[in-house]
Amino acid sequence: MAATPPGPLVRYDRDEAVVLLGIDHPPVNVLSAGVLDALQSALTRVAEDPEVRAVVLYGLAERSFAAGANIREMAPMGSTEARVHGARGQATTVAIERLPLPVIAAVHGSCLGGGTELALACDFILASDDALFGQPEINLGVMPGWGGTRRLPRRIGAALARRWILTGKPVSARDAFDQGLLERIVPRSELMPAARALAHDLAHKAPVALAAAKFSLNHALDPAEAEGLEYELDLWARLFDTLDQKEGMRAFLEKRAWTSGNRAEWGRRSVGFPWAVGSGTESGSKAE
Repeated sequence: MAATPPGPLVRYDRDEAVVLLGIDHPPVNVLSAGVLDALQSALTRVAEDPEVRAVVLYGLAERSFAAGANIREMAPMGSTEARVHGARGQATTVAIERLPLPVIAAVHGSCLGGGTELALACDFILASDDALFGQPEINLGVMPGWGGTRRLPRRIGAALARRWILTGKPVSARDAFDQGLLERIVPRSELMPAARALAHDLAHKAPVALAAAKFSLNHALDPAEAEGLEYELDLWARLFDTLDQKEGMRAFLEKRAWTSGNRAEWGRRSVGFPWAVGSGTESGSKAE
């Protein structure tokens, strides 16, 4: 197997027609802006190599596939900066989803927030029995912003997606499998061999037909995805001008409990959101 020496943030290895992309940002593979940029660059490299037929995305940190976005990086952001950062995260998940090759996520340990959103963009998710998934953004005063509100319902249905996103509670590998998110659960020692075996099997399929089938399936599942992602990004970015986001992320960084305030100023705090009175968006159209 040809290997690139360990480099910054994302490792790129070739195993015949399969590329192994390893997120390498210890100790827990926090998804900083730099990691997202490095992952996009690696995906571009994959797309430009005609010899590649399948991809495995995995984490090199001992405890995590990807523990989520960099909260310290995001905490001071206002809506303008958040929109730029959210667009970076969405662009990364879209690059995975629109790669005309099958992409397999090999997930171990923590796979939370943005980590779950990366996995959701992949065609298959294999997990070790110690994997832990979740969309805990609500506990920070925000919501998923890298495609989670679009792709999670596609995978597990609306009712379960609401439970994940509105409660923010973590989900074990066994529960995620039972809910239909995962292809397989394997012991930790068998995770990468299983993912590579699946990738090599897919690498022997007709590549153009495989790409066409992938794009057709994604279109059938969500033909309005681009519009939906823009709607998600708009709401996510607006949350960075709220007191709950400021206090929620500050509490996370300070490792203390946090409870959101009451709705006494609901009207004022809701200006610009689609449910605000007089916004012209009560019917569900995009907030202006």
